[in-house]
Amino acid sequence: MSSIKKYLSLVKFSHTIFAMPFAIIGFFLGAYWSPIRIAESNAIRTRSSWSIYITPPYLIFVLVILCMIFARSAAMAFNRYLDRNFDAKNPRTAIREIPAGIISKESALRFVIINCLLFVTATFFINRVCFLLAPVALFVILFYSYTKRFTPLCHLVLGVGLSLAPIGAYLAVTGVFALLPIIFSMAVIFWVSGFDIIYSLQDVEFDQSQKLFSMPAWLGKSKALRVSEMLHVLSAACVIFAGIYGDFGWWYWIGIAVFCGMLFYQHSVVKPNDLSKVNLAFMTANGIASVVFAVFVLLDIFLHHHANPIIKI
Repeated sequence: MSSIKKYLSLVKFSHTIFAMPFAIIGFFLGAYWSPIRIAESNAIRTRSSWSIYITPPYLIFVLVILCMIFARSAAMAFNRYLDRNFDAKNPRTAIREIPAGIISKESALRFVIINCLLFVTATFFINRVCFLLAPVALFVILFYSYTKRFTPLCHLVLGVGLSLAPIGAYLAVTGVFALLPIIFSMAVIFWVSGFDIIYSLQDVEFDQSQKLFSMPAWLGKSKALRVSEMLHVLSAACVIFAGIYGDFGWWYWIGIAVFCGMLFYQHSVVKPNDLSKVNLAFMTANGIASVVFAVFVLLDIFLHHHANPIIKI
């Protein structure tokens, strides 16, 4: 296995599919969406005085994608580094790169540091707001790895980490905060928290034996699934509210139908006494949900809002 493949496997690069579409939504909201209803509209159209204008918008898009890759790689590798001893004891995770000896713990830690530095460097070339908030973002996404040691709310912390994607991408373009991308971020928090609970059903007995916290280990599988369902209802409510608030058209509502359908589907195939389809629910259903939803949101932004860019790409 080549070094690149080793590290791509370490950070589960394919899982980037979950948050990346929402970062792209945030970017194009900042570039194209006409914020009729929000007080910050004039600030967005003129762009904040905090912004650095030396970077062309099309390069900002590239930098946003790179930031997503660097931040997620740092967070995932740090999680693997911190959990290496637990992973070695768990039959399901013992094959991971660090416990299996494919990547040393020192190399994994260096990989984390390099990605953190690359992330901060990329934000420097976006604007001052993103650069100043970069340490905050890194703290959130790295801190998640500790939370399973002391709280069953760890799933929500993971959700908060991934929810930075649409807000951060919007800030990259505009330099200011606005309510609509924050609503999308709330949707991400509830969505990610819900499917992470489903994923953690696989390790209930192990977590309990190691005194690790997760919603299933704390409440049991059945009650944890109910919590996951509630979180996904809240996620659906957020994207519906975003559609109303943002005055989106039919393309957007088609996207919502697919997104909500995938939420319903994963709960229909995962049962407390049958976890055989957890990976199908986790990867396939949520991958489809994020990608297809993003495609229809972008179609609506370009068509319903007449592709009238606030900032020329």
